[in-house]
Amino acid sequence: MDTSGSGTEHTRSRTVTYVDPAATAQVGRSMSGLEFLRGMADGTVPPPPIAVLMSMDIVSVEPGHVVFGAVPDASHHNPIGMVHGGFAATLLDTVCGCAVHSTLPAGTAYSTIEIKVSYLRPVQAGARLVATGTVTRSGSRVAFAEAQLTTEDGTLVATASSSLLVIEPRTA
Repeated sequence: MDTSGSGTEHTRSRTVTYVDPAATAQVGRSMSGLEFLRGMADGTVPPPPIAVLMSMDIVSVEPGHVVFGAVPDASHHNPIGMVHGGFAATLLDTVCGCAVHSTLPAGTAYSTIEIKVSYLRPVQAGARLVATGTVTRSGSRVAFAEAQLTTEDGTLVATASSSLLVIEPRTA
């Protein structure tokens, strides 16, 4: 079998267009996390580039609880033709972080300190996924969240638990 070909006969492309994340972050600093996320959900605040890249959308946002959806496609495949585990991990990290963000006042940020992901089933391209994140403990310096990733019919494909640093606004 000759494998020396360029592979261009199978080449696909994808264009990603997004809003400058620095401008969005600037807007977000004046809003509570809940207001900011609800603004993304209703389209008054642009989504971050990662959400556009991964075709994520916000299904619902409540204090300490968020639900996102996403549909992986072939551009998310690993070298063996399956959706890369990083796709699931990114969704889980996102909903853990956003669940915490939904509880924070204006100007307060967060950053993942640690995340543990458990994969239960492979993710299929083209099938809509639902990621749910819930705060399990809020603290003034560290918050904890858990997440589940399911297929649209409710089949559990991955779970996560996360610790997040709460970053107080800087004073002038």
